[in-house]
Amino acid sequence: MSKIKGVIFDLDGVIVDTAKFHFLAWKKLANDLGFDFTELQNEELKGVSRVRSLEKILEWGNTSLSEDEFIKKMAVKNDNYLSYITNLTSKDILPGVSRIIDFLTEENIPISLGSASKNARPILKKTGLIEKFHAIVDGNDVSKAKPDPEVFLIAAEKIGVAKENCLVFEDSVAGVQAANIAGMMSIGIGEKDVLHEADHVFSSFEEIEIDFIKKLLTT
Repeated sequence: MSKIKGVIFDLDGVIVDTAKFHFLAWKKLANDLGFDFTELQNEELKGVSRVRSLEKILEWGNTSLSEDEFIKKMAVKNDNYLSYITNLTSKDILPGVSRIIDFLTEENIPISLGSASKNARPILKKTGLIEKFHAIVDGNDVSKAKPDPEVFLIAAEKIGVAKENCLVFEDSVAGVQAANIAGMMSIGIGEKDVLHEADHVFSSFEEIEIDFIKKLLTT
């Protein structure tokens, strides 16, 4: 594996756990349409675009919408989601994340965000992390959803690092696959049996030793 010269972070489930807020917002939408939506189904939406997420939910609910209604429902879901994340602070950063980001900053390693979320910037602002990122690529900047590698390839380009020298932190299968397709090193944050396609898997950032990251930067 090539020496790591740049690091790309996914957002939801990696830096902050906003999956619970997405779940609540999608569940409310599904309930308003007359059917239920489970946490298990929500797992399938991790790393998936808002459009595709709503398409899948409508399929599960055996429901269809006109194009205008579809667009309106996406906006309603986003408004509900934003109301849930209004009170986010630095306390909502997942354990161990700040330690890794601070180390990378000290080592002058450029950091980029590669996320499907269209709310990445406000979330990073609320958690006090936005200044740590040299580039932000989110759902507003890409047209293809993971596992297409577009978001990571743009993120690498924005920090001026060759794709083979990039490391990606991801919590979704689609995200890990996108990093692998891009030719980047992938580190899965979550369960090994789910994220087994990643080069390395840790249950959380608290498990990651600084020495492990140091080795990636020097070998």
